[in-house]
Amino acid sequence: MHWIDPESLPETAGTFDRFVLNPHGEVDGFIMKDKKTRILVHTPPHMDRELTRHLKQGETVRVRGVRPRGAELLAAVSVTTAGGREIVDNGPEHDREHPKVKHTPMSAEGVVELSLFGPKGELRGALLSDGTVVRVGPKEAGHVAALLAPGAQLAARGDGVQTRHGRVIHVEEIGPSSERLKPAKKPKPKDKKPKHGHGEGAHAA
Repeated sequence: MHWIDPESLPETAGTFDRFVLNPHGEVDGFIMKDKKTRILVHTPPHMDRELTRHLKQGETVRVRGVRPRGAELLAAVSVTTAGGREIVDNGPEHDREHPKVKHTPMSAEGVVELSLFGPKGELRGALLSDGTVVRVGPKEAGHVAALLAPGAQLAARGDGVQTRHGRVIHVEEIGPSSERLKPAKKPKPKDKKPKHGHGEGAHAA
């Protein structure tokens, strides 16, 4: 998004509520409140350090970004803090790597508060009412979209990360309850190898 001039985009203001994490435990967005509305803001992981340093719960935050089609999401190009600091998406550093974190087995169960999306509006998971972030791969998310919708009962099991900004689970099993979990990834169909016989297509003597 760094190629877009932030000043050319409309500005949306709200109150900062909480961060959203990706499967590596990095901040890749946050939730802000505008009156009674909760707005999901997507930010690229390379903005993690500045956002976590300068955004404080309950303070005003202003966002300039774009809205993808078909998703309740604002993909941020710039974020301005209550103190007037502007944090702009200037793209990642070339040598940037994901942080080294310890993933441990985790599970969660509760009510979906918000669906979570990638920057282009692709469904990527859900935020539970207890603050747990549940992440699902884009291919798998389409098959379990009903479970990721606001108000749905959701149970998940997988490998997760606990950080000072919350916890995130990368889903391996998902369902409406812990007793009805199914693998998030559908098994690949086994290739049927053609049988070599002496029927049609056999070499003539």
